[in-house]
Amino acid sequence: MPILLLRNKDIDLISGKRNITIRRLWKQPLYVGDRLYCYWNILSKEREKLFEAEVTHVDILTFDEIIHDPGLPAKLGYKNSRELEKDLRKTYPNNTTPNDEFQVFEFRKLHVTQWEGSAINQKNTIIKKADVLFEMGEYEQSSLCYQAALEYDREDSHLLNRIGDNLTRLGQFGDAIKNYRKAIKIEPDNEYLYNNMAIAYLNKGDPEKALKMSTEALKINSRNTTILYWRGLIYEMLNDFEKALKFFDYVLKIDDTDPDVWNERGTILNMLGKSEEALKSYDKSLELCLDDKKDSNTWASKANTLLGLERYAEAIECYDNALKIDDSNPIILNNKGVAYMELDDFESAIECFTKVLVMYPNNPDAQVLQEVCLENL
Repeated sequence: MPILLLRNKDIDLISGKRNITIRRLWKQPLYVGDRLYCYWNILSKEREKLFEAEVTHVDILTFDEIIHDPGLPAKLGYKNSRELEKDLRKTYPNNTTPNDEFQVFEFRKLHVTQWEGSAINQKNTIIKKADVLFEMGEYEQSSLCYQAALEYDREDSHLLNRIGDNLTRLGQFGDAIKNYRKAIKIEPDNEYLYNNMAIAYLNKGDPEKALKMSTEALKINSRNTTILYWRGLIYEMLNDFEKALKFFDYVLKIDDTDPDVWNERGTILNMLGKSEEALKSYDKSLELCLDDKKDSNTWASKANTLLGLERYAEAIECYDNALKIDDSNPIILNNKGVAYMELDDFESAIECFTKVLVMYPNNPDAQVLQEVCLENL
């Protein structure tokens, strides 16, 4: 019973995009007609059989023949012969002399009713792998897995939505919108699908269409805080700060425990020239935030507000809190340097700009500000 082990890099084989692969020649070589048991991560706790397959073609080739075959890399999913050779040397470090033999074989997946071993829910197994890849930030591979799962059920709106989410993160907003539209045709009363389409339009730079999709979402559920929050962001992008503030305040009436909403509310209040109120919103966000990265952004936003209010010592203290979390952020370091400049502490300011230039030698703000400081010493 030959077993084919599949890993993250074999997504094309799992999704069905490719049905040809290469392995070192096994002690028992493969033959046409052999049945393959195909597993994901068989050596880990998460091991699961993905599918069974039948071998349809086998070539036994030497390492030298493989790396000099110009047509083989593309068939195996590699960009060129160099990439194929590098991967083989990494995977089989003891089997890459010119005469070492490999088997290049093709297979066809068998329907679950033809399996000899125990059957599994293939769709759910592939979805689980797609979910893991999504959480890892491997959006392209995750999308391929969701596409493979979709082959089992073309009317699964959840999968279409997840494909849209992946494409959004890959910056392919037009394709993401197409998948959200397909999902909405199947599940027209799902407000999250409209909201996700609104987010895709917003990222695409079309806030007007985003607003229309947001309106459709609110028709279904006018008290969904996620949709209300994103509607506030859409109005922010449209520079309608009064309406943005209205929606953030509405969210907080329903649920006042979301630090992101308090943070955005602070940003809007700054835009409206209400800096003192903005500080209170940032303080509330910091009180609720459990995410260090977001915490850093909020400390920096509060510091910028204090800088605008000419409360320089307090601003520096806030910049320091931000830098404890994100110590290589050039914007925060430069702004901290500006605060020192306002206090005529040019030596401390130079220290900030020097740190930026060590990490980012071509940072224009740090270059100019450092020169100004040197002129004032």
